[in-house]
Amino acid sequence: MTAALPDPSASAAVLIGTSTYAHLPHLPAVRTNVQDLGAVLCDPMIWGLPQGHVLAVTEPETPAALLDPVYEAGDRAVDTMVVYYCGHGLRDSDSADLYLSLTGSRDALGYTAVAYAHLRQAILASRARRKIVVLDCCFSGRAARTLADPGALASQAGIDGAYVLTASPKDHVALAPDGERHTAFTGELLHVLGRGVPDGPDTLDLETVYREVTVRLGAKNRPLPQRSQENDVGRLPLVRNRASAPKGTTAGPVVDAEVEAAMVSSGLQLARLLRSKGRHRDALPILRLILQASVLEAEGDSITVHLELAELLTETGQDRQAIEILENAFHLTHKRFGPEAVAVCRRLAELLQMAGHHDQACEVLRHALDSLDRTTPPPPPTAEPPTLV
Repeated sequence: MTAALPDPSASAAVLIGTSTYAHLPHLPAVRTNVQDLGAVLCDPMIWGLPQGHVLAVTEPETPAALLDPVYEAGDRAVDTMVVYYCGHGLRDSDSADLYLSLTGSRDALGYTAVAYAHLRQAILASRARRKIVVLDCCFSGRAARTLADPGALASQAGIDGAYVLTASPKDHVALAPDGERHTAFTGELLHVLGRGVPDGPDTLDLETVYREVTVRLGAKNRPLPQRSQENDVGRLPLVRNRASAPKGTTAGPVVDAEVEAAMVSSGLQLARLLRSKGRHRDALPILRLILQASVLEAEGDSITVHLELAELLTETGQDRQAIEILENAFHLTHKRFGPEAVAVCRRLAELLQMAGHHDQACEVLRHALDSLDRTTPPPPPTAEPPTLV
């Protein structure tokens, strides 16, 4: 049986690349790295990450431009979060720390770049159960070394697992060969993800990807990558192995319509049972899967699932995602009204008000009142009193 892949709908990726510089050599391959890696992650034959869940950040000029998308993706991802950076890696003249370059960064001046420690903090803020960091830059091994230290990324956050894959050891430079479409490391990474591993398993975990990339780089006498992990997270499946998948097989499960219909009818009941027993983590993916099912056509059923999922997200402290779910339900009810629509508007307004979005909460309630006015039938006409002659 094929091992389960991370849920694409509950995952996100941030792909950061700096290719042009005011004071450092340009790296034209970086832009194609970001473009092609995004395509690979979104390929349904490999993982199937939704397009809207991939944030491409190119030519960041300020620390906020680089870090804000990481925080944004971290708010969305609850399963797996991937953060990729490609560009010049810098060292400060007064420390051995790693810095990630911006378009205006200058060599040996850490204050003109983004400290890896700041990126680490942004990653820590995510609720994702698995965090993957891929760094294709000079001296990127310093990040893996930092992760391995007792007080570093995973241990500070108390998270289930974190994995860092870097292009070079801590004191070596990465390669960006002239005339090649990709940098040396990312080129091999894309080859393994995009073409798979012949005679390999149905799914590829990070450790398998790391070994294959190392072998390919070593055969070309190029700098070897480095990795560090917590809680053996590198052995969890990440993508489908393209070399072993039958032609036409997608990364997501292919379910017959009758099975999907049965899943929809019983899934809500199962999710409620798990929720009543406090097993929120098990109930969440069931509700998300129901919403993805193509046979979920009845608007009333869809609204019910939206409401249930929003309540579960609220109970687990994921208010922002709950608001997103209710906003989707609100759009479904925008042209009709009924008890489900009233419940959606009321709950959405409550969460918006709690989040400080008072104007939006008022708009939702105003829509509810307007819809009620339009759908409430007028009272029957009263009988005219007889005319006295």
